[in-house]
Formats: sequence, C-alpha cells, structure tokens
Amino acid sequence: MTTMKTRNILIALLGTTMMLASCDSYLDKLPDDRAEVNTEEKVAKLLTNCYPQSSNVLMMEVSSDNVLDNGTQYSNFPGVEEIYRFKEVTSTFNDDPRSFWNNAYRAVASANEVLSSIDAMSEDMTPTLAGMRSEALLCRAFGMFMMSNVFCMAYDPQKANEYLGLPYPLEPEQDPNTKYERGTLEELYANIANDIEAAMPTLNDSYMSIPKYHFNTKAAYAFAARFYLYYHKYDKVIEYATKALGSSPANFLRDYSKYKDLAGSQDIFNAYIQSGENANFMLLPAYSMAARVFEGSYLRFVHNEEVLGFETYWARCPWAASNATSGNNLLWMAHTLYGNNLITMFPKMFESFEYTDKVNDTGYPHVVDTYFTGDETLLCRAEAYALRNKEGDLQKAMDDMNTWCSTNLEESYGSMTRRTYTIEQIDAFMQNTHYSPVVPEEKALRSIKKTLHPQGFTVNAGQQESLIQLVLHMRRLTTQSQGTRFMDLKRYGIEYAHFVDKEEPIVFTAGDLRGALQLPNDVITAGLEANPR
Repeated sequence: MTTMKTRNILIALLGTTMMLASCDSYLDKLPDDRAEVNTEEKVAKLLTNCYPQSSNVLMMEVSSDNVLDNGTQYSNFPGVEEIYRFKEVTSTFNDDPRSFWNNAYRAVASANEVLSSIDAMSEDMTPTLAGMRSEALLCRAFGMFMMSNVFCMAYDPQKANEYLGLPYPLEPEQDPNTKYERGTLEELYANIANDIEAAMPTLNDSYMSIPKYHFNTKAAYAFAARFYLYYHKYDKVIEYATKALGSSPANFLRDYSKYKDLAGSQDIFNAYIQSGENANFMLLPAYSMAARVFEGSYLRFVHNEEVLGFETYWARCPWAASNATSGNNLLWMAHTLYGNNLITMFPKMFESFEYTDKVNDTGYPHVVDTYFTGDETLLCRAEAYALRNKEGDLQKAMDDMNTWCSTNLEESYGSMTRRTYTIEQIDAFMQNTHYSPVVPEEKALRSIKKTLHPQGFTVNAGQQESLIQLVLHMRRLTTQSQGTRFMDLKRYGIEYAHFVDKEEPIVFTAGDLRGALQLPNDVITAGLEANPR
C-alpha cells in the first residue's frame, strides 16, 4: 500500500465551522516547523493533541439495538434521527461523522508530527522519548481504529481485501496535492497492528503526570486486546488482556458495591470516572453533547423501558429470575438506575460543562468516556477463549465470566443468591431461552439471546454459543451508552430492528453495508470513495 501523508485530507473539511469553535482553534495549533519540537517537554505538550477531541459514542450507540423510538411527540437531538435510520447525516453538530472525522485525522496528524520530531532526535533517544514514541504510535493506531469502527465494515478475513479501508497517514504531509486512496480493510488492520506491535517494547508510564488520560501500559494492553479480538487473533487477545489484568483480574474490576451508599447520580458519575479507580485503564475526554441524549434532555431515540426490561439491565438472565423487574436481580447496576419508562440510564456518561462565561451561561459541553476498563478487557479475554475453543478454553472463558460476576453481582438480592456458574448451567439456561425475533411484535418476545451470523468466523451450537451469548450480554451491560455494542452487532451479524413511530421498522441485517457509516460529504466531494450502499 502506498505510504499516505496527513493534512491534505483535512483541508477540504475545514470550510464549515463546527459548533465548537474553540475545539477547532485548539487543534489547529499544530506546529509546522518540526525543528522547534526538539525537547522532551515540547514533545510531551504536542502529545496532548494526539487524542481525538471528538467522540464517536453517540453515532455508535444510536446505531445499535440499545435505542428505541419513544414517538414523534418527543424532541430529538439534531442528526440523531438520521443516524437511527441509517441515513447519511446532513446536519452539523459536535457528534456527527464530519466532526469526528476531522478531529480523528487531526489527532493522527499530531501523532505523525510527534513521531517525526522524535526520529529527528534519535541520537538523544532517552527512555522517556522512547516511551513518548510508543504513545504516539498507539495514538495513531487508536485514531484509525476508532474511525474504522465507524466508517468501515467489521473485519472478515474472507472479505477484508474487498472491503474499503481508510487512508492511513504514516508521516507528516509534505505535498498538499497528495492524492488519497482508501485502500482495503485488510491493509488498514495490518497498519494498526504494525503500530501496536512497534509500540509495545518501549512502553513507559514514568513521564505521564496523569497516566489514565494517556496510553499508559495497561491501556495499551487493553487496546491491543480489543483490536485483536476484532481482528480474530485470539492468542494475541489472551496475551495482551492477561498482561493488562495480571494474576488477580478481580483487582482491576469495578467494585459496584461502593456506589450504593453514594448520595445520587452525580456522585456515582464522579466516582465512576475517577482516575484513581483501578478499573479505569484509560479515560477519553471529548467535546460532545452525547450526554444530553443519554441523560434525557431529548427523549425520542433513547434507551427506554422496553429495552431495559427485556434486553439489558432487567432482562431475564442467569442472575435475574424474570423480565422487567429488579426484584430478583443480582446485578448491581440494576439497582442503581435513574430515569423513568421513557429513558433509563446508569449514571456514567454525564456532561461536564466548561464555562467560558458563567454569567451568560455559555461554554462547551464535554463527556469523559471510560474507554478501556478492566471489566471490558476481561470480557475480551473470555470471548477470545470461547472462540479459540481449544481444550480447556471454554472453562477458562467461564472462569473469566465468573470473575466478572464476582464484582458485578450482589451476593444476594430478593430470592436470588450469587453462585459460581458452570458451563452446563449456562448452556441449560440458554437452551431454555428463546431467540429474540429480528422484529419483535411485542416486548415480551425480546430476550438477551439473538441469532448469530458471525462475520468471517464460526460459533458452534451448544456450549460454545451459550457462552458467547452470555459474554455478549455482559459486554452490553458493561459498555452501555458507550457505543461498543454496535461493533458486536456488526461482528456477529446480529439482525435487529429500529422501530419508527407510525412507520415500518427499519431492519439491520447481517453484513449490512450501512454498518459502515457514510463518509462526510465534503470528503467524498474532495475525491475519496464513498461507502457503497
């Protein structure tokens, strides 16, 4: 694949001012004179620009089966309805594809500037500079990984040389007339893997003042584990997840019991995103208004009572005896929910507002996403064990799932008591659970079990599928309102419907091309190939 360069692809996108002008001005402070970036201090400052300042969470979450339509009588955030309908987004807002594209490629451009500057300082390479180089490589890989989740299909080894990838800049731009091509998804994933592997030998947390806001060592391993899960490299998933979690994974899982004595939702949120929380491997702040949708400022397309009661927190599952109630449910989160029948949420994605003028109540909304956590990394490993399925692997997967249960479930609640589950018990439960229809005619037909059409891999009926069904449910709970569910739906070809008030349901099918959101129109106009429809 031809080496790509950076900034030309952004130029076509800068004509329309984004809602957050300060975000633009902040990110535009990219040094063009790389000779000036010649000390560790200057490199460290530039590294802060290497993380996307825009979020893909709202796009991904609204695209998933976590969201339903409450009806036309309720207000809607701009652009959300187009995303929900799997249409091209024409409105301009902080969380739309255009904003995310701009900011992700700016972050990649910054990473390339860091790498170029460090390479120019190679004679004075210190452990700190080597660590910074690793961080920049991971930032470049991460920016491209985030964009691939939005704008590309799920990786399928049988189709990856046919599916479109994205331009992968490998050095700062020198020629503004550089012509960009998307390449293939296979090439894109290979480039991400190359950057991850190149970064691993020189990881170094010592220079980071607040490591949880950077690619610290655990975050690097967690990123590698998730990427290789999507890449179908299960040995790599297990290797890196184990490095992140160590010999006592429960020490890096969230202790939900501590939330029960907190005063309310804001206190829970504050505790959830604490950098001192062992479960938080990396926190990703962004300019975003996603929290206004998740908190209930806009009530049309949201996580409502129907999804809550039959598919997520209150759904019937091994630790919940019945649907639509928290009465016999061991899940800690099931008893720490806020909202009503129109919208229900666990308070982990609230808005943090940056005031520029408190008198006039103006400023910029932010979210802080717990992007990599011990809980999700453990579930990556459990899924990898179940999919690899060598001798003893299903039991290893079950062991990891029981570890997740040890911190995510109460010891007892109602008539339920926490147990150490066996493969046989999970299989028996799943065999006794109906598959949720693609278009449920009534809410009672919904369940946590959906028909799988894996994209480029196989899942055998019986115990293997039963464990996969449960680990997908666990991840759905763990990452609720963070957008990750959409990637699981794409990877497993899970078919589902977006109901629309007074209209026919919109069905998302296995291998649906709409799973790759359309590129921003000005990117297409500038000459980059559009996603097929």
